[in-house]
Amino acid sequence: MRSPTSKYRPFPSVPLANRHWPDARLEKPPIWMSTDLRDGNQALFEPMSIEKKMRMFRMLCAMGIREIEIAFPSASQTDFDFTRALIEGGHIPEDVTIVALTQARAPLIERTFAALKGAKSAIVHVYTATSQPFRDIVFGMGRNELMEMTLTAIRQIKALTATLPETNLTLEYSPETFTATELPFALEICDAVSETWEATRDNKIILNLPATVEVATPNIYADQIEWMHTHLARRDAIILSLHTHNDRGCAVAAAELGLMAGGERIEGCLFGNGERTGNVDLVTLALNLYTQGIAPGLDFYDINAIARTFEQCSGIPIHPRHPYVGDLVFTAFSGSHQDAIRKGMQAQKANPDGFWEVPYLPLDPSDVGRNYDSLIRVNSQSGKGGIAYLMETEYGLVMPRRLQVEFSGIVQNEADQTGDEITAAKLWQLFSRAYLEAEGVLRYQGHSLDPGGQTISLTVEMKGEPKTLFGQGNGPIDAAIHALSTLGIAPQVVSFEERSLRESREGEAQAVAFMEIRLSGQKNERYGVGLDENIITASLKALIGGVNRLVSQTADCA
Repeated sequence: MRSPTSKYRPFPSVPLANRHWPDARLEKPPIWMSTDLRDGNQALFEPMSIEKKMRMFRMLCAMGIREIEIAFPSASQTDFDFTRALIEGGHIPEDVTIVALTQARAPLIERTFAALKGAKSAIVHVYTATSQPFRDIVFGMGRNELMEMTLTAIRQIKALTATLPETNLTLEYSPETFTATELPFALEICDAVSETWEATRDNKIILNLPATVEVATPNIYADQIEWMHTHLARRDAIILSLHTHNDRGCAVAAAELGLMAGGERIEGCLFGNGERTGNVDLVTLALNLYTQGIAPGLDFYDINAIARTFEQCSGIPIHPRHPYVGDLVFTAFSGSHQDAIRKGMQAQKANPDGFWEVPYLPLDPSDVGRNYDSLIRVNSQSGKGGIAYLMETEYGLVMPRRLQVEFSGIVQNEADQTGDEITAAKLWQLFSRAYLEAEGVLRYQGHSLDPGGQTISLTVEMKGEPKTLFGQGNGPIDAAIHALSTLGIAPQVVSFEERSLRESREGEAQAVAFMEIRLSGQKNERYGVGLDENIITASLKALIGGVNRLVSQTADCA
């Protein structure tokens, strides 16, 4: 890259003394305006059909967005027809206001009003580009000429409101390229527009101050908004609106700071769609508010359905790491992350009425209709915590900590060899192969106990031959150990836990026994696991399973 020092002009700071926005706190949501059907649609490689636009419109209404920029009706017949289809078909809910964009040109304004005929509530959104490069290069106009072009359009719109007596009509004006416009001129033209419209508290005007192209850091945008907020005439007759683009990747931050600086309304698109790098992402912005304890007034409970509808209508896939929504944002592969999430979920379950404090998860996935199935996924980067979490959530199997360590070695070996992600089903397959179905010198066949449970008749298969062993002890396990000693096998129990399996795949209640044992004369321990409807049977299976794994280990070493 060439040195940028002589090619790019640094953006100047805003002369704002005693700025207040850095100390402000957001306490309520803004007015939301979706421009998915206009700004978002015009940015698509293949614009949406009327059917797709209708589907998107219904979804936006269902989400709770009450101002929707539906079209640029004077720009194309498709947009005009869609506007008419919405109005004539009665598709607009009583509490939803449609927005139509137009340039400040007389024929286009007339066409816009023709498209809106019959609407109950509408906003006519007119714009003029106000920055010096547009004045000089695009329009070839001075400030006075641009001012007159803008006010002529405002007068025309004001006169045409009489042609829509059935419509509650609001004016919106945008000084396009506001952030690159000299602030005194932006103020002058906005004040002239509100004066010409004769804006009052009962007849408010929307002044939309867009970062049409993001040209500076978010704090500069906040300074510009606060400067306008504190200098505008008729401020109580104005709804101050923000429209940030993402050219520097900071649209969400700029919008949040702009709200702190006095903004009241947000224009944007779902998932950041829009020209170039996109508009501000309404989903991220709204859920950012939600995680700070502010109800955004939008319904994201079924975020998967919203995401799929957006993808189908726009043809744009949502990135798997997209905040709050991507398929992988509630997924951890890292072992340390998995362990922290597992512990956090356990703590949250024990205190369901407390604040959400699960490590690595700023949002409870269930609040957006996601479940915990994909919270943790296992690959070669994973650790015992993630494995244990999946085994517990998917199969109800809560493993002792040392068994987690032991089993994670088996899983790690599989992941290293295949390079693949290890699914929950694959984990269970590996666990079953290692602990429940492993071939060994012994196979449990059955047992019987005396009424006191201290004498056992244990039937096993040894190298294909059935054998019945007898033993006595202070309980079934001790008696079984003595029975095995008749074969020259002397297991010692290091630890023993028994639990109920939360729910088996077959829907039957089952018991699980975990037995950590070592053989006499050996230092290594191995776990055996038994699964059965009867806890004693499960314990005997765990004992024999552990013996098999230790004998197999000894044979391998030999």
